[in-house]
Amino acid sequence: MIELSELQDAAQKAFPAGTLTPPRDAAWQMVAEMGWLMIDVPEELGGLGLGRDAAATIHLEMGRVLSAAPLIPALLGLHGIAAAPHLADREHWIERLCAGEYVPLHLLPAKVEVGADGALDGTISGVLEADMASHVLAALPGRYALIALDAPGVSLVERAAWDPSRRLFDVVLTGYSVDDALVLADGAEARALHDALSPHAQLALAADSLGGAQAMLDMTVEYLGMRRQFDRPLAMFQALKHRCADLKILIGAAEALLWSMAGKPDATVTELGAMKALACDTYRIVTKECVQLHGGIGLTDEHQCHLFLKRALLNLHLCGSADHWREARGREVLAQFAPA
Repeated sequence: MIELSELQDAAQKAFPAGTLTPPRDAAWQMVAEMGWLMIDVPEELGGLGLGRDAAATIHLEMGRVLSAAPLIPALLGLHGIAAAPHLADREHWIERLCAGEYVPLHLLPAKVEVGADGALDGTISGVLEADMASHVLAALPGRYALIALDAPGVSLVERAAWDPSRRLFDVVLTGYSVDDALVLADGAEARALHDALSPHAQLALAADSLGGAQAMLDMTVEYLGMRRQFDRPLAMFQALKHRCADLKILIGAAEALLWSMAGKPDATVTELGAMKALACDTYRIVTKECVQLHGGIGLTDEHQCHLFLKRALLNLHLCGSADHWREARGREVLAQFAPA
């Protein structure tokens, strides 16, 4: 059994903390060579079967360096295929994806309508790095299916994004007919597949966020120790020490919840969603505060710390907003304690 500390060490050696946003294609090749695409795929399907905490460890380290390699949507696509009850030649698909073929799951809602003839029209939003994908795993009305990006009626439109470490695409369907051989699940099975994929998505985004938050705080503490004012390092000023300590406490609390949820196999989708909301909001708070603590250098838009802020603001909206998950979890808790 591979220890989590071994995974962490391997990730830090492959992607040193001092190198932000390593080139996407080289990073993707490294991810495939390290075997991370099969990290929590069941052993009986050819994966490593290491579990959700192992995947969270890798996502956290990738978040530290703002990796452009689209590991999160790739693993979600792989999970969907591994859990598909009816996909033809499923084992061959898993083998292809574990070897490095990119088939992502979209991370924003799809707006697709079914015509009278059964053809689909609409937009599948939030597909990261779709220009390197062969297919996209999409939630369509009443079903999950793979969509070949070179099929008739399918086109890609890149969306302008504030986060330069990621490229975001819409998959536009115009009279597209689903290939029955590429359908993963229908009806109730599609809803069950969604509920199976959601925990992996929430944990991955939470880990990415907390990795980035810690890296941003480390960078800020280093800067405060270097920057001098009134002939003293800024790190010597008690007010700034307290601000950094507060940020560390926020990160520590969110990390404790992350690892608690990663080791809780019976956690509900809404529990995990609320955990992701806390982690992503912590990332937002930490990055905004750290931008202020870097204020003495002038325009932080030209500094590395602003890259973390942009990633934080995008993570907030992927796979459900913080408001959505907090409301859902709040209603779940109220229902538990409501009088019978």
